[in-house]
Amino acid sequence: MALTNYEPWGLLDRFNQQLNQLGYSDKSLSSNDNDFSNVVTSHWRPAVDIKEEADRFLITADLPGVDPKDIEITMDNGILTIKGERESEVRDEKEGYKRVERVSGTFYRRFSLPDTADAERIEAKGKDGVLEVILPKHEKVQPRKIEVKS
Repeated sequence: MALTNYEPWGLLDRFNQQLNQLGYSDKSLSSNDNDFSNVVTSHWRPAVDIKEEADRFLITADLPGVDPKDIEITMDNGILTIKGERESEVRDEKEGYKRVERVSGTFYRRFSLPDTADAERIEAKGKDGVLEVILPKHEKVQPRKIEVKS
């Protein structure tokens, strides 16, 4: 008789790792990263980069296959929301196997804006499947060079 090691959570861990590789998962289960910018109603989560520059913040989101006209960006009470939908392709395959890795459906991301962001001057542009949201900083926050007199 052979002894086997039983891991009751092993299958769930492997499933969670696969979800992480696809780019959408429940972060509260998988790591200490408290990124709750997606919600349960999302079918997928676009990859997002957030960069702080001297005069602005720049959010870049990968949204291949999403028409910029179909992206809704709102700002309310210091929360920036990006949502939209990527339509699924209709595929009719008569024989053989298929593998579909590009997810479709709705996406929904939310970000808390820092106090230094000027919510009145937010701009967004989309090109080639990449969305850029530009959040200028308030003028009073800009670093000011002070001349030292001799």
